[in-house]
Amino acid sequence: MVPEPAVPPTPPVPLAALLAREDLALRQIAGPAGPGVVLHGAHTSEMADPYPYLLGGELLLTAGVHIPDAGTHPDTTGRAGPGPAGHLEAYVSRIVAAGGAALGFGLAPVHDTVPAALVAACEAHGLPLLEVPPRTTFSAVARAVWQLLERARTAELRRVTEAQQSLATAASRPDPVPSVLRQLARRVAGRAVLYGPEGAELAGEGAASAADAPLAELARLLLTRASATAGDTAPDGTHLAAYALGAGSGFVLGVAAPRRDPGDHTIASVAAVLLSLLTGEHQSGPGAARSSALVRLLLGAPPAEVAPLLGGGRWLVVHARPDTRALAPLAASALGAALGSPLVDLGHDVVRILVPAGRAPRPQPGWTLGVSAETAPADWPSADAQAARALARARATRTALVRHAAGPGLLGLLPEEEARAHARAVLAPVEASPAGAALLETLRTWLSLHGSWDRTAVALSVHRNTVRQRIARCAALLGSDLDDPDVRMELWFCLGRR
Repeated sequence: MVPEPAVPPTPPVPLAALLAREDLALRQIAGPAGPGVVLHGAHTSEMADPYPYLLGGELLLTAGVHIPDAGTHPDTTGRAGPGPAGHLEAYVSRIVAAGGAALGFGLAPVHDTVPAALVAACEAHGLPLLEVPPRTTFSAVARAVWQLLERARTAELRRVTEAQQSLATAASRPDPVPSVLRQLARRVAGRAVLYGPEGAELAGEGAASAADAPLAELARLLLTRASATAGDTAPDGTHLAAYALGAGSGFVLGVAAPRRDPGDHTIASVAAVLLSLLTGEHQSGPGAARSSALVRLLLGAPPAEVAPLLGGGRWLVVHARPDTRALAPLAASALGAALGSPLVDLGHDVVRILVPAGRAPRPQPGWTLGVSAETAPADWPSADAQAARALARARATRTALVRHAAGPGLLGLLPEEEARAHARAVLAPVEASPAGAALLETLRTWLSLHGSWDRTAVALSVHRNTVRQRIARCAALLGSDLDDPDVRMELWFCLGRR
């Protein structure tokens, strides 16, 4: 499993930000400058050797109390040591060895100017040297550093929080996997790739680069390890990271970015957790029961017998189509999860989902849904037809969700067999024609949409002239005036009983 993301560490602050504080009046007099020089903290020490007390990344502040005035000074053993120049050379080298980021030298009360030997030593070792004027206290400098660090931490936490929210939103879209990868690539200003169990790229977002091959190699390497993450740097300097998804699922998330900010690992870890949920195959008890139900159906068991294995007595059939994008397996699975059912069938142009009746479907962003009436397993085929008609009506009326209107009404006043016999007799001329099935479906849709040519064309995905031709053909075969409300009512009755 991907480890739970930790709070991102505090990002460092540029030395230039501290120098920009006019109230401090600091002046850099030696060493490198630029955005690459950063501070992780501030520390004051007058020790001749501050090495044991530095963690790395600090601005070390000193008034030069330890700098000798004479040509020699005693070392820790009491023997004569080097003069001031040699002492300062050793002093600066120890700061650099400890990882110190910069040195701040305070003027007064010990020294009126920064010793030239210290300037030379800092320049030689590449250690930034700041001159701290007499009116600026070390406490003020340290407070300014911690204020800048706190602002940087707050900004980084805000960035991570916004990224987490955007990733969660992306995971709820109709195309969750590409959406999560797209958001991750944007947040790290790089590339995000999902690799399959064989190491093949399944989906990727962000501009391709020379780092793609090293990233794929890192992902394949991670599959051979027991660890959940791996990191590397590409030859061009791009930072690479790989995250194993799930427990032994074989999916890997790869991230390539030009830089690695403190919060990027947290952001990528959140994306890895979401992708683990989206790509995971759950073969637990419910999954085994679904497999058993499928096998029994294939071997001839009636639906009523296998339905208890699926966890429900009465059911709804849902038909769904995405509003804008092509169908994708992961999007269909995500829709099933949103509706509370793993029983999803991805067809050529429609997703069919079997939902227990107690979980009433709600509109889903990016989808158009048609929902059947509640039904017993023996009537699943009828419910499937109801959902298909409801979806056609939803698409025609541009409604997010349409439910099949169930209820006996006046139909309950007639004996079922007589009603069916009458329906077959009335519709026989159309049903017996060469294009009978298409004509009957067009007639049903046209009547359900109150004779609208345009909406019927949308529902059936045909041209409006095709609808007109089919309805005219139905009128000719039936020998009826389809503009007559009584005729339409009888035909609607018959179409519901055939």
